[in-house]
Amino acid sequence: MTVLFSRKCEYALQGILYLAENQEQGNISAEQIATDLNISKDFISKTLQSLVKDGIVQSNRGKSGGFSLAANPDSISLLDIVLIIDGNGIFESCVLGLPTCSGDSPCPVHDKWGPIREASRQMLANTMVAQFEPITRSKEK
Repeated sequence: MTVLFSRKCEYALQGILYLAENQEQGNISAEQIATDLNISKDFISKTLQSLVKDGIVQSNRGKSGGFSLAANPDSISLLDIVLIIDGNGIFESCVLGLPTCSGDSPCPVHDKWGPIREASRQMLANTMVAQFEPITRSKEK
């Protein structure tokens, strides 16, 4: 588990990578995604639904329904997913969560965190979903 992203964001990233890896299957059920990623079906379903309105994922109902990517994996950055799910807060707020920390009143790690925060943002912006190797845990068995 990471320190910077919410669990929902972690699962969204895993779900997107899974859909990209398996896009030749077309629609993939929430149950299959949940099983393969060892995530609650309801949680992954709600998480992926959060990405539907932003045009990253599409959802189809019915017997052959499920989730699939709505955008090309070459055009989806990890930052896109992070911003949709968690917002810009990790790139703007104090890493220690101190409400009084600012450029005018910095906490002891403020000046050290700034470059790390910006480097993290750039890394996420420059890393596309298509760059990942398969992540499906069930294939490791």
